[in-house]
Amino acid sequence: MTIRPATLNDIPQIMQLIAEVVPVMNAAGNFQWDNTYPNASVFENDIALNQLWVADAEGNIAGIAAITTDQEPEYAEVGWNVNETAIVTHRLAVSARYRGKGIAAQLMQQAEQEAIQRGIKTLRIDTNSNNKATRQLFPKLGYEFAGEIGLGFRPNLRFYCYEKRLDKE
Repeated sequence: MTIRPATLNDIPQIMQLIAEVVPVMNAAGNFQWDNTYPNASVFENDIALNQLWVADAEGNIAGIAAITTDQEPEYAEVGWNVNETAIVTHRLAVSARYRGKGIAAQLMQQAEQEAIQRGIKTLRIDTNSNNKATRQLFPKLGYEFAGEIGLGFRPNLRFYCYEKRLDKE
């Protein structure tokens, strides 16, 4: 398994992964994603900004994560200073064929490596309140629960926010 920056050539496999995971998410009561988001243009933009990473399993895209500094304004509701630069992981997903192999953790480790390389001491992530897998994963990786918010672009959903501070270690 290799974690590497995504390329435009990866888009078809990424969209296949999204088409695979959205029904599973929805069946579990997690409606964070649907048939309109995330879409190919979101991923193309991530690639243009050099912020989309893939877990490459011998040519198969096993997982994805956008590793950004983009913070939602609503993050302030949990007491975070959104003007403080933070590495924020968005669009984390793992193919059902590769679940349970530690891929999400590897992608989150890549976010931490990006933070270290850039001298950024704060990592943040949010997840749908109904996403049991990530709610279990993030604390295992040293992230602390910070609170619950709503996001304007996903009305009627609640999101849990998690933060990891590298200057505490």
